[in-house]
Amino acid sequence: MATDTLTTEFCLRLSRAWATLSRRLDSALGSHHGISFADYQLLLHLQRAPGQRLRRVDLADKLGLTASGVTRSLLPLEKIGLVTRQSDPRDARVGYASITPAGDEMATNATVVVDNVSRNALGGPGRPQLETTSTLLAQLGGVQ
Repeated sequence: MATDTLTTEFCLRLSRAWATLSRRLDSALGSHHGISFADYQLLLHLQRAPGQRLRRVDLADKLGLTASGVTRSLLPLEKIGLVTRQSDPRDARVGYASITPAGDEMATNATVVVDNVSRNALGGPGRPQLETTSTLLAQLGGVQ
């Protein structure tokens, strides 16, 4: 198989794998915690951030969304008390998202579900294979 065809096939398989995994994660998180995988990712980034808060533009970058996409994603989580939005007292143009104690607990509990679904979906590849693939995926996603 030519290299171009191989890379195209890899991208097609990656897209299919992502769609399948995303559906499984959405289903499991929805039935156990009432959130989507996208909600979980947002909560996890906030949970891991220094002070458990991020500027909305930084959160957008981590999630691969636009700033307005992050704002739309924050609204339902804010309504149910998992996140709060804050403005910077020195610069009104800067907005922060922070995780609440309820959001922190949700992210911790949801991680158990995500870990189980991930483990079942992957079927037990070895650590070297996971590390190599993870590095490639980080490169594709522009993550250093």
